[in-house]
Amino acid sequence: MLNSVPPERLIGWFDTHERDLPWRDPACSGWQILVSEIMLQQTPVSRVLEPWREWVARWPVPSAMAAESAGEVLRAWGKLGYPRRALRLHECSKVLARDHDDRVPEDVETMLTLPGIGDYTARAVACFAYGQAVPVVDTNVRRVIARAVHGREQPGNPSRRDLDDAEVLLPRSTDAGYSRSAPRFSAALMELGALVCTARNPKCDNCPLVGCTWVRLGRPAHTGPPRKTQKFAGTDRQVRGLLLDVLRGTNGSVERSKLDVVWTSDTAQRDRALDSLLVDGLVEITTDGRYCLAGEG
Repeated sequence: MLNSVPPERLIGWFDTHERDLPWRDPACSGWQILVSEIMLQQTPVSRVLEPWREWVARWPVPSAMAAESAGEVLRAWGKLGYPRRALRLHECSKVLARDHDDRVPEDVETMLTLPGIGDYTARAVACFAYGQAVPVVDTNVRRVIARAVHGREQPGNPSRRDLDDAEVLLPRSTDAGYSRSAPRFSAALMELGALVCTARNPKCDNCPLVGCTWVRLGRPAHTGPPRKTQKFAGTDRQVRGLLLDVLRGTNGSVERSKLDVVWTSDTAQRDRALDSLLVDGLVEITTDGRYCLAGEG
């Protein structure tokens, strides 16, 4: 039911309710928007705002980041989580500086050849940085489409159908091509999922999609497998973060004993977490057996 997401109504709502996010400034480059998209993966907007400002001021172009060590980029990443994102972005900056005239390419297929750039990120940059009419699907978009179009409280497992659904919804112009408003529609769809059509306690009374299929059907409850929630306390992720905290707070390398004291309740888990940091290339062992961030040995 495509009329469940009328473009004019959604874009009109977005014109009034769009958040003032710094990476939405038209002056932002493709590189700066790429940095925001990498930071925003699995991370709330509120935690990204200040680090993003610091990063684009410090590294306004890819070559500026490429000139830094991987360890310094990891140190600047701080507590954003999933630090492999920072490592891959550093690798990406080197390729952009070397092979792409220090800028992010405009087409999705070329972006997909870059280190750490997946389908969502490539499409998001093409859409939000370069105004291309390509479907952009994140968790928020999947949830809006599940409810407004398919009448389900929650989307199913991610699949190619998600992109197909989003592409069909993109507004067309009279010549059957995509409307110039298509990129703004994509941003509005994402914003609606973030602010109104939320996973828990959706604000249906404030929703511009008054023809939403899910509401019309009486808001039927989710009947699929229960949604998995990710815990953090006591996990290997927490231990990895504690180990990285020690190294980020040190200029140079540290002895193993400095790392051992951060997690004493389960030494096997601590050793496993440290080994995984080494395998991921986030941490290195120096020639004298000490530990340091990548590229600082």
